[in-house]
Amino acid sequence: MVTHEHEDHNAIKDVKGTPFLIQGPGEYEVKEVFIQGIPSFHDDKEGKERGLNTIYMIEAEDLRFCHLGDLGQKQLTDEQLEKIDRVDVLMIPVGGEYTIDSSAAQKIISQIEPKIVIPMHYALPKLKMKLDEVAKFLKSMGKNSVTPQDKLIVKMSTLPKDGMEIVVLNP
Repeated sequence: MVTHEHEDHNAIKDVKGTPFLIQGPGEYEVKEVFIQGIPSFHDDKEGKERGLNTIYMIEAEDLRFCHLGDLGQKQLTDEQLEKIDRVDVLMIPVGGEYTIDSSAAQKIISQIEPKIVIPMHYALPKLKMKLDEVAKFLKSMGKNSVTPQDKLIVKMSTLPKDGMEIVVLNP
């Protein structure tokens, strides 16, 4: 899945084999996995600064995943929210600088109300781009710390029953 055409986020040419390429808004189905690409903006000026971004809704085994890509909008539109609908696992940028920051992420999370949130696009060691650290996002969400995990296995039976869980994955 390609969320946008910026060189630092699109490495289609490096993918080996014959993958099923999903690039942009539309509806797709691959091996009983349903994917919907929803148009969005890479900035908060309707794409005038950094262009378009695609939000991907992925549905498999009765679970719904939302990958916001390099979202730059400070909030989602009613039309986007209608297409997103129910979300079990939300992957959301939180580092600011070309995407939303912790404050905007918090607002979007409250719009979507997912069961699990996975922050992404934040400062990592050796990263040359200046982004906020994940700790800033966790603090804005009222979490002092979250122990990073190597992997996350999600099943309907293990989703939080009440409230929301934040999962930080090791890079």
